[in-house]
Amino acid sequence: MNQAARRIGRTLALVLPVVLVLSGTLAVTRVPWAAPTAESQVLTASSETASTQAKAPRQAHEVLRDRLLTELQEKNPGEALTDLQTAVNGRPSLARHCAELARALGRAAVAKYGLKGAQSFARPVCDTSYAAGVAQTP
Repeated sequence: MNQAARRIGRTLALVLPVVLVLSGTLAVTRVPWAAPTAESQVLTASSETASTQAKAPRQAHEVLRDRLLTELQEKNPGEALTDLQTAVNGRPSLARHCAELARALGRAAVAKYGLKGAQSFARPVCDTSYAAGVAQTP
């Protein structure tokens, strides 16, 4: 009896995680993440019949980079770096682009404030990528 209970326990320990993962994956694929709108349906229909290929939508990190660079020009690199950190904390998928974004901010800061001025805004956002962008600027 005790051995039968162990066998059942081992079987459940192996099968249950697989079942949970598969059911979770299937549940996620079935959820309508965005409600279909007439506009999106029209865009889909027109894109299928268009003879020229439409311009690819911009990635989230590209939009964020443009917004941060604009903020750097209008305010200062410190505020742009704070917003970068906030954006990465809010959307972890942006973390893989964090170093690239911080280096771009560093280069833009050197262009606006000069080397010494840009260095004064350095902080450990995305490790030291901002400082690397400042240092790499010719």
